[in-house]
Amino acid sequence: MYYTLQNEILGLDALIHADKERIIQVISNLLDNAIKFIERDGLIRITLKISKGDGPYAYGYTEIIIKDTGSGISEEIFPHLFSKFSTRSFQGTGLGLYISKNIIESHGGSMWAENNKDGKGATFSFRIPLIKTDLIQNSSGVSL
Repeated sequence: MYYTLQNEILGLDALIHADKERIIQVISNLLDNAIKFIERDGLIRITLKISKGDGPYAYGYTEIIIKDTGSGISEEIFPHLFSKFSTRSFQGTGLGLYISKNIIESHGGSMWAENNKDGKGATFSFRIPLIKTDLIQNSSGVSL
């Protein structure tokens, strides 16, 4: 696996406000799915981007991209990919992507997927908004 950091913020003082356990659940689910659908010598690339904001992401956002060289997303599953019980695997219930997307959206983010342009594998991405650190107060009421 490769890890890439693309930091485009340069000086922006911002944090992610998120439930760590739920975000770990999403990343774990995406990695488990990638592993299920790649061959023995397949590759999984994980990229973390931090970008300046626009629109609903006023203070910027962090984006996680998980790209694999597996079999890709079948045309019959693609329209229902993030629906309940949508699966092509003999393992699992078909709830993982549905739950993952709901977790990301409950954090004010978005999640999407696409087949890779070279025809080998798929890419799953999600984006979570950043918040300015001066908007956060600790338990004693002091800004961080």
